[in-house]
Amino acid sequence: MKRQHGISAFILCIILFLQLPLAYAYGESSPEDTREILQKSLSIVEIDHEIERIAERQKQLAQQYETLSVQLQEQEEQIHIQQDRAGAVVRSYYTGERDSLLMTVLGARSFKDLFVLYDYYQIIIGRDQAVLDKYQDRYRNLQQTSTQIRQTTAELSEMKANLQKQRERVVALQKEVDAQIATSGDAAAIQKLMDELTLYWENIGIYEVKRYFKALASAMQNLPDFIQKQNGGISTTGTTYTIRIGQDELNAFLRSQNSIFEDFAFQFNQDKIIASGQRDQLQLSIEGHYTVENEPKNSIRFHVDKLVFNQLELPDTTRRMLEREFDLGFYPQKILSFVKATDVSTSEGVLEVKLAISF
Repeated sequence: MKRQHGISAFILCIILFLQLPLAYAYGESSPEDTREILQKSLSIVEIDHEIERIAERQKQLAQQYETLSVQLQEQEEQIHIQQDRAGAVVRSYYTGERDSLLMTVLGARSFKDLFVLYDYYQIIIGRDQAVLDKYQDRYRNLQQTSTQIRQTTAELSEMKANLQKQRERVVALQKEVDAQIATSGDAAAIQKLMDELTLYWENIGIYEVKRYFKALASAMQNLPDFIQKQNGGISTTGTTYTIRIGQDELNAFLRSQNSIFEDFAFQFNQDKIIASGQRDQLQLSIEGHYTVENEPKNSIRFHVDKLVFNQLELPDTTRRMLEREFDLGFYPQKILSFVKATDVSTSEGVLEVKLAISF
């Protein structure tokens, strides 16, 4: 029922939008002005969702901070106890108490006494070592917890600043939208378009966009096997390896992985990648680029620079959310385990990755 409602809303949205040129003839908003309003309204919706994500993450971090603070207090109490015990052990060695104990063992008058005393000596020395080890463990745990608290504090501070920034963006955009609606000549129709677009996006649009990203992420997991099977896909010059992937080869590979890509294609341009397609009432265009990343592991990472849904550009918050949720990169070490990527570039129709032997 939810999906059908979303489809009906979108059809109504299209009908209203198609009527705009006629309205424009009578001095009202142009289609370009209306598209700008709709794009801003969609950005407000998405930035609002980002605010919700940030607020939720803030809540989690605050709980984590409280937990870590309690742990730190408990560890500080424990380490004071262990510190006193460890200090006593160290003093006993420093003052020679353990030496006198050893001399007692060595001064035993019979083998029986020697073995008994030696067992006692081993037990005492073992306990001493256990006390020292426990103190070191407590100290390491204390240091780790302190580091985690500092990191959590810094992340909370960053989250707070980001939250404030996004709220200011929403307020500014809302003011712009309100002003444009007021001067549009048909505020009711524009508001209706905004409401129906929001309904369609939240019920269908975002899920359809995620379907493409999920399918891409899944296909990229199998890209290393595909490259290995291609004749001439990998070349070598000395200790340098090069992977070359043509856009036609990549598109054929994607279509072999999922039928969703029958109407979707990648295009390699100079330092830019464009992936676009249309299915039913959905138009999607993704523009981005690859970079070499070494953390957490060596990879070719895809960055979304522009995302356009049904001719409406989505904000950076949506792009970053999709990047976090779906891994569109690939890992050269799954192709050749002894190499790592050092450079990646795109030119007309070709993606090229440079690899070097990893020592």
